[in-house]
Amino acid sequence: MKLKDTQAATSFRYGWLLKRIFPYIKPFWVRVLLGFIVAIPVGLLDGVVSFALKPYMDYVVGQQNLHIWGYEISYSLMAVAMPFAIIFFAAFQGLLRYINVYLTDWTSLKITNSVKNALFANLVYMDTSFFDENPSGLIINRYLTDPDEASKGVVEQIKTFIISLFGAISLIAVMIYSSWKLAVVGVVVLTLAFIPVFLIRKKIKSVSNKNTVIIGDIMTTMNETYSGNKVVSAYNLQDRQKELFTDGIQKSFNVSISLTKRVGWMSPIMYLIASFGIAFVLFYGTKLIYDGHMTAGSFASFVTSLLLLYKPIKTLGHTMTKIQNIFVAMGRVFELFDYKPSIKDKEITVPVPEFCNSVTFDNVSFAYVEDKPVLKNINLNVNAGETLAIVGNSGGGKSTLVNLIPRFYDVQSGAIKFNGINIKDFKLNDLRNSISFVFQDNFLFTGTIRENIMLAKPDATEQDLNDAIEASHLVEVINALPDGIDTMLGERGLTLSGGQRQRVAIARAMIRNTPIVILDEATSALDNESEAIVQKALDNLMVNKTVFVIAHRLSTIKNADRIAVINNGILVELGSHEQLISIENGQYKHLYEMQFKNNQQSIMEKI
Repeated sequence: MKLKDTQAATSFRYGWLLKRIFPYIKPFWVRVLLGFIVAIPVGLLDGVVSFALKPYMDYVVGQQNLHIWGYEISYSLMAVAMPFAIIFFAAFQGLLRYINVYLTDWTSLKITNSVKNALFANLVYMDTSFFDENPSGLIINRYLTDPDEASKGVVEQIKTFIISLFGAISLIAVMIYSSWKLAVVGVVVLTLAFIPVFLIRKKIKSVSNKNTVIIGDIMTTMNETYSGNKVVSAYNLQDRQKELFTDGIQKSFNVSISLTKRVGWMSPIMYLIASFGIAFVLFYGTKLIYDGHMTAGSFASFVTSLLLLYKPIKTLGHTMTKIQNIFVAMGRVFELFDYKPSIKDKEITVPVPEFCNSVTFDNVSFAYVEDKPVLKNINLNVNAGETLAIVGNSGGGKSTLVNLIPRFYDVQSGAIKFNGINIKDFKLNDLRNSISFVFQDNFLFTGTIRENIMLAKPDATEQDLNDAIEASHLVEVINALPDGIDTMLGERGLTLSGGQRQRVAIARAMIRNTPIVILDEATSALDNESEAIVQKALDNLMVNKTVFVIAHRLSTIKNADRIAVINNGILVELGSHEQLISIENGQYKHLYEMQFKNNQQSIMEKI
């Protein structure tokens, strides 16, 4: 799944989308409903001022007493009471607005957090290929920004819609109360004002999808600038990164402004429509007053209501536009939910053997891209306790071969078996719990050394931890740190040297104590001194284990039980160092002699 190809095809299936989002709203539905209920009087109170103008103009200004339900209220009392009443209603409306804002923000954040948690729970189980295909910035943007817009926005905009709707209803009610004939004009204006909103739905979807990809590219540039800061400085790539970032910002601007060009005319058009309505009301209302069918107070109340009506109508228009944006984001969110990893457990699984007698590659083929095989019909059997070194040309498929064992990827044809059982028949967690890994660039998490080691086996004892530290030659490193094993590591463990990070990773693999160990170029990035120490640690890790070693330096794998030479995805040679070095014109012999000559040349140059 490539996130940049998003279509958000369900963006206009409003009922379906609301049904999908409802499970995340349901735990908080009481507060959501209460917020919506409070929004109703907040909107209705918008009509208080315009409603009060009719009696104020007709009775207070006209100096007439009001007779209602058999009671007489003097105009002088009304002159004093009505301003205070308006202040009271404004204060009451303000209190309701505060309650409404609090409830909306509380529920919006809770719903958004629920969606983000559920999305992240999906993300951590995605296949390795998902992370291969999608840049980090786009993943971060899709998994953090879209939930904000989709879930947080939906409650906020529905609340705004309710307030504006009931504000419009209250003002229309006042208009009908003042003059039902003129009110017809207001309803027509209301209907016509919504037409532009429905004309831009598809453009909103297109722009929103494009901008999501562009923002993802911008975030990727930022991530790469951070992670590759030394390379940026070393090769003077600052201008390149600035250009990439500026180009992304400009693209985002162009896409956003294209929407503004199409949406920006909504307000002027709505205002123009409202102006026609107001003009007609002034003309026709004046005639009604002259004909004695309407009082000046009713006319003032009506005109005020009509003028005030423009704001909720305009807000309703913008809210509808934002709600469409929300549905587009919601469509993208549920695209993510609906994407399921292809590598998963079978419905019926079997336990991983307690003792793995053999790991077998049975006619295994694999390709990252269709019709471009990386491995071709690999047949190989590795016995328990055996160390198999894997060498070959760059890009020949060495790392791919070992990445198939824990099912980071699945074979296209053939099978990998433990004791004759296809690894696809095991639970993924059980399979991976039987394997320890040490990579070339081992990832250390932000936290302490203790936490990074214990990640592999959270229930390990203190004695297990100490044994792993000692076997990985990490004691001296830890003793030299200010807080020892509880020293906090920076992001990715960059506060340690390369050799130190490798030893922490070895300790992490050591404490797991699994029957199978995979070492993928574990010493290739180290200097000779660091490599010697790390190699000792690796030797301790490999004791009584079935080991797969990928090594760039052939001198480090001479003692392997067997060496597999893989070139261009084909197993071309298999045997011990002595057997392979004795093959005339052999591939391994050629690699070994080339590396030996290079080493000799390096030594001579230093002399």
